[in-house]
Amino acid sequence: MRVRSALLAGVRGLWLAVFGIVGSVVLFTLAVVSISFMLLGIGVLTTPVVLGAVRAFADLRRVQAAEWAGVRIPTPYRRPLPARRGGVAGQVELCSALLKDKATWRDLQWLLVDMTLGAVLALLPAAMLLYAPWGVVVASGVWKPLVRTDGTFWFLFVPVTGQDTAYLAAAAGVTLGVVGLFTGPALLRAHFLLAEPLLRPTRERELALRVDHLTESRHDVVDDSAAALRRIERDLHDGAQARLVAMGMSLGTIEALVEKDPAQAKRLLAAARADSAEALTELRDLVRGIHPPVLAERGLADAVRALALRVPLSVEVDVELAGRAAEPVESAAYFAVSEVLTNATKHSGADRVWIDAHHAEGALRIAVTDNGRGGASVAAGTGLLGVERRLGAFDGVLAVSSPAGGPTMVTMEIPCVLS
Repeated sequence: MRVRSALLAGVRGLWLAVFGIVGSVVLFTLAVVSISFMLLGIGVLTTPVVLGAVRAFADLRRVQAAEWAGVRIPTPYRRPLPARRGGVAGQVELCSALLKDKATWRDLQWLLVDMTLGAVLALLPAAMLLYAPWGVVVASGVWKPLVRTDGTFWFLFVPVTGQDTAYLAAAAGVTLGVVGLFTGPALLRAHFLLAEPLLRPTRERELALRVDHLTESRHDVVDDSAAALRRIERDLHDGAQARLVAMGMSLGTIEALVEKDPAQAKRLLAAARADSAEALTELRDLVRGIHPPVLAERGLADAVRALALRVPLSVEVDVELAGRAAEPVESAAYFAVSEVLTNATKHSGADRVWIDAHHAEGALRIAVTDNGRGGASVAAGTGLLGVERRLGAFDGVLAVSSPAGGPTMVTMEIPCVLS
């Protein structure tokens, strides 16, 4: 396992070093030239394209940092940029927005770091591993033509002049390779940590992005609340209210018939009793849709188990929670799971579902997996967008993995504490 991790770090580091140097040098040069040529007018056309490529290159590095070293670097850019419009005025506006964004200049600073110290750090994992076989090759006799050609051959800090010093060089190379086995992943992580201060948002930008996120979340919550109120009003009007009105009319008829036609009155009374039972059932379902009693009384774990029992699929539930989260968090998590289960039932073609929920590292994590046909996405209009908005109100995130042919895994994470 350690050897595999070290080899993987070496390959990735070599790729970062080579591609990083080429990409950083080319993009930095193009950016400087393009910005300089803005005075001549040409740069107005080229700068948005070049800076867009710089941002794409930086975003790629952010993704690699998260996937290869677990270093999460948020995106610092202002969004959205002005819409592309035809004419010089539109290009000038877009250039102005890009150049006024401090993240643009921090990206250019990062390119300088990436092509120098960053490239060295990325190259070290591969270089340390390669020195081990190279030392053995040198000791096997390759040192002889090297010494004859140059007069002196240095292997690391070892001057190779004969077979004895060649063995010493091999020992040094193997030692360095062993050190690389233990330090390669750490050096790769150091490469990304070096880039993090320049690629992540500044404190001021983080606060600005946070305000934007809260504003958007507030609008989403208001929209969801309004939609929920309309749904409750519709359900009451079309369901329980209609039945209660019908029951009142039936009771009026019964009052008129109770002496004239007792048998008919009894039949109407039985029908009114059935209407009252159905109205009570609909009211209970409506209350369960607002805030399920089992959630309030027994917590999220039992509420999810009860939810799984009502789904016409085979559902395995594994919930490990050492306490209870805040009531709004539990409610958001419950209805998120409910929506995902509804999607699995209606759209996935699955016959089995697995629910895993636990609390770790200050967050409630829930994964719902089904063995359906796949193809689910937040943009597909299957309710996942609403789930994402609901979770966003609590700084939660939603991730969907649903390749064609399945399986589909919907992962939800909500920061919270348990009491």
